[in-house]
Amino acid sequence: MQTVPQIAPASSSATLWIGRALSGLIVLFMIFDGVIKLTPLDIVTQTMVELGWPADPNVARMLGIIGLISTALYALPRTSVLGAILLTAYMGGAIATKVRVDSPLFSHTLFGVYLGIILWAGLFLRNPKLRALIPLTR
Repeated sequence: MQTVPQIAPASSSATLWIGRALSGLIVLFMIFDGVIKLTPLDIVTQTMVELGWPADPNVARMLGIIGLISTALYALPRTSVLGAILLTAYMGGAIATKVRVDSPLFSHTLFGVYLGIILWAGLFLRNPKLRALIPLTR
């Protein structure tokens, strides 16, 4: 009788820290994104016009506030799933905007998808309740 080799499960400590690192990358990126929209820098309003948004600084500020609130909810363990859902919606809007203006697919349009994958992977690895809800085992 032949035995099937078993892959050792990742330690819960390593899983937790990888999840925290991935989530930390998302939080840092979204803080940067929100802060430059709150200011708003000239590059932000110029880029918004290129994407079909009004050059109104208040629109940029509103988007910055929505992104920062969603990020704060994602960073807090009690509200992390709600924050992930809101950030996914936020990134969906960014993807839709990029599709509408025919941005390059892999570098621009799918950037929100890449962030969403990292966001949910980080949450999945740091949240045992989410892993129980969505088991990725046989």
